[in-house]
Order: sequence, then C-alpha cells, then structure tokens
Amino acid sequence: MNARMNLAQSVPEIYQAVMAMDGAIRKSGLESDLLHLAKVRASQINGCAFCVDLHVKEALADGMDPQKLHLVAAWQESPSFSARERAALDWTEKVTLLPQTGAPDESFEVLRSELSPIEIAQLTVAIAAINMLNRMAVSSRLQHPLS
Repeated sequence: MNARMNLAQSVPEIYQAVMAMDGAIRKSGLESDLLHLAKVRASQINGCAFCVDLHVKEALADGMDPQKLHLVAAWQESPSFSARERAALDWTEKVTLLPQTGAPDESFEVLRSELSPIEIAQLTVAIAAINMLNRMAVSSRLQHPLS
C-alpha cells in the first residue's frame, strides 16, 4: 500500500493546529494511561495501523504494562482493567462508533461514576481527536515503520 498524500506538507497550518490540539490534550491533566487506552482502542476500531503502532510505542515508553496493551482489543474479557479504565474504554468505543451507538445514557452514567465532569470532557475531546487523526492517517494511507 502506498501513501496517497502528505497532509503535513499539503496543509501545514491546519496540520500544526491539529498537532497543537493533541499536545493540549496530553497536557490536560487526564492520566496518560487512560489517554493511551483510548487512543489505542479507537485506532484499533478504525483500522489505523499507523496510530496503533505509534500509540502502543508511546504507552510502552511511558511505562504502561505491555500485557494490558496486548489485551486492549479484548478488554471486556480481561480482568486486567480497572472500573475506571473499563468506563473509559467503553466510552471510547461508544463515541468512536457514534452512528451505531448514539453514545448511550447507560455508558455515560457508568463513566460519570468513575470520572469527574472535567475528566469526562477531557476524555471525550481526546476520543474525538484520535478519531480525526485516524481518519487523516487511514485516508492518506500513512504507513507505520516496519521496525
């Protein structure tokens, strides 16, 4: 598969604005493990190999448990995830698959029992951002490194 376009070169001002938003999300105060889980799970759902590779590597560099990362795709079947992480992963799936799920009240209520209103807002923006980045990478056919 060959890359179709390079958005960073084609529209550098817009691309830099997107990257600045991602930087702001990382500095928002939401713990990095939740952000990593959301980014990896949304990227898996969206079939973005570039982003899965990138975010797994970032999570490992931040000291996240490798076994937990291996189990993200099957988080519902694994006891490795806390109630807080499960709520965040569920919300990630519901927001990523918004046309199918409608972001149900039941999921939001579980999320609300585990995260503060500010954390919910931070997580929701993070999920929206990774979905945008996934769509940019997949439509561009951005390739992950082979090593």
